[in-house]
Amino acid sequence: MSSQDLPHHQYVWVDSSFVRDGRTGFEPAVWFAVRAEAGRAWACHVLLECGAVYRGLPPHALAFNETPDMWTLREAQVWNCYGRGFDVVRYEYLSDLWAYYDYGIAQARYLFTACPYGDGFSAEPEQSKEFMFMRTEGGRLLIRPTNMLLFTERSFTNGEGWPNDLRVSKTVWNCE
Repeated sequence: MSSQDLPHHQYVWVDSSFVRDGRTGFEPAVWFAVRAEAGRAWACHVLLECGAVYRGLPPHALAFNETPDMWTLREAQVWNCYGRGFDVVRYEYLSDLWAYYDYGIAQARYLFTACPYGDGFSAEPEQSKEFMFMRTEGGRLLIRPTNMLLFTERSFTNGEGWPNDLRVSKTVWNCE
């Protein structure tokens, strides 16, 4: 399994039922890394306030406030990881921009991107996608492929809604 540091650690709240016996509610943590395994949800690594490192939390176990919206794994992430290989980047241009997700009216703020490589999906242009990690308005972690987000950049984007004529990439480009 491959783990990568986040571009910037995140102060989060962890659902205590995922890390403690007989506890409910949320407790403070520092989210510092993610891991990918083919056919599984993204795994989040955190440092708990007690000093313990807890690895492999599912995305719906994390929140950005102590009283977040209710959230399921399927709401947090729609596709499993493709494989173990990925890079984590924070695109400076997208930093802190808001995006609409799932073709709806809800929005989330950009945090960073996981860029898979070395698997059959990433090698195929029609299937290759990056995963954007976002913070929802309700304080939850959202992970979506690029084709399920529509960013708003007030000085550039026109706000015309979801495009229905974008072409799917089908070509592997080579210069030799």
